[in-house]
Amino acid sequence: MTVSLRGTRDVKEKYQLFRLTGLLDAFSEPTFSKVIGKCIDDGPKNIVLDLSQIDFVDSSGLGALVQTAKRAQNNGGTLQIVPNSRVTQTVKLVRLEKFLSLQSSVDTALENIK
Repeated sequence: MTVSLRGTRDVKEKYQLFRLTGLLDAFSEPTFSKVIGKCIDDGPKNIVLDLSQIDFVDSSGLGALVQTAKRAQNNGGTLQIVPNSRVTQTVKLVRLEKFLSLQSSVDTALENIK
């Protein structure tokens, strides 16, 4: 069995930073959604996803990102995403770049957290 998505989690006072690599697809989406959802519920509620090293995002992955953004907002937090060009292209294709709050760097995303 291969693991298509890997990552690290860095928890600070006001935010959680996830740095992910691999594939955010139909195979990895259930685990991604479960883990990120629990982390949002446990807090802090502001989430930064560094997807700059992601190789591929499919429609299941996009759906998971939308649900993650909604869950963060419903819990009083935010979701910001640091994409690479491949992720940006996929997100812009479905016109979700504003909703998913794409940022140019992790530092920029962290500056946006109040």
